[in-house]
Amino acid sequence: MLAKPFRKAQPILEKIAAHGYSVYFVGGCVRDFLLHRPIGDIDIATSAKPDALQNMFPAVIPVGIEHGTVIIRHEGESYEVTTFRVDGTYSDQRHPDAVTYVQSIDKDLERRDFTINALAMDLEGNIIDLFNGRHDLNHRVIKTVGNGEERFREDPLRIIRALRFSSQLGFTIHPTTIEHILKVKHEMKGLAVERITKEFAKLFAGDFVQQGLAYVVDLNIYQHLPVFEKAPSLIQQLPKKIQPLPYFHEVLVLFHFLDRTIALSTWVKAWKCSNKHKNAASVLIRQLDELQTNGLTPWLVYQLPESLYNGFIRLVNCLCSEQDISLEQLVQIEQTLPIQSRTDMQMNGRDIVALFPRYKKGPWIEQLLHRLEQQIVAGQLPNDYYTIKEWIRCNPPAIN
Repeated sequence: MLAKPFRKAQPILEKIAAHGYSVYFVGGCVRDFLLHRPIGDIDIATSAKPDALQNMFPAVIPVGIEHGTVIIRHEGESYEVTTFRVDGTYSDQRHPDAVTYVQSIDKDLERRDFTINALAMDLEGNIIDLFNGRHDLNHRVIKTVGNGEERFREDPLRIIRALRFSSQLGFTIHPTTIEHILKVKHEMKGLAVERITKEFAKLFAGDFVQQGLAYVVDLNIYQHLPVFEKAPSLIQQLPKKIQPLPYFHEVLVLFHFLDRTIALSTWVKAWKCSNKHKNAASVLIRQLDELQTNGLTPWLVYQLPESLYNGFIRLVNCLCSEQDISLEQLVQIEQTLPIQSRTDMQMNGRDIVALFPRYKKGPWIEQLLHRLEQQIVAGQLPNDYYTIKEWIRCNPPAIN
């Protein structure tokens, strides 16, 4: 019986087959099924051309139709379906200039990057393995399909993909494949930064991230990466022990701590990251600095969003070997905080203005609120209006 993710997509394959076309599950989903790993995206390959698929299904998104790929929506899920094809030349080192549709899965598998991804499975669960991919899975090795030098020249991003798979799966890279990487790696300079970032996000999230990073160092891949290419010595500052970092804002924090003179904004801009990643990284950096300066305090936990608790702990483990912090500690402190946000304070900006009607509004209001907030969170001032009012009278704001 097919695994559940395949069964959910089964009606799509059955419908395509009912129209007389060949159709298979392909690529990473088949690989992960054979490795007994969680199955992610289900990719499908078929002899049916895009126009036939559009006529067959009511919800089809032509995302990459020029290369034979469409998205079929089925029961709330998206499935990438690609027509069997052979690729022309890759003048942009990303997409083939032209594709030729074929009727056989054999030629389609031949164009794929690594043997462990050049696998197909039919509706009965029969595996098509033309390039000894199962052998390489069993021997935990990453090897290109056909001539590796050609595969990497077609799209140099495949070099980083090899490292990423090593990080995710714990596989070694075949010596011949390494030779081909060394011959072609200089062509990585033409890659779009966004594509590099996407692959490195997966590399750092891998269960065997140290192994993947070892290849980055040993093969001098870092010399072709944003920021590192201008400061190659940075790579030597990577912590000896790095656990998986599942979010790229955590990676940005790690990069920033390699050399504090390089601003976070430099990393964000060079790696083409979103403001969301930048903002999360900024919060983590501030709280890691707070930890180094004052230890694990209520004020630190108060300023740290709960969504960043686990990332904070991972980074402490990577960057602060002398510290030992658990999620339970953070939660325990959070539960004892007298307030959860400034809106919980019994004194607000309007109240302060009312206390000092003759003073001109200005930054002093925010400064006073911040002092009050710190005092309350630290447990040094009760969150009570009249007590706060008295504290202000004893500690009046400095107004120029």
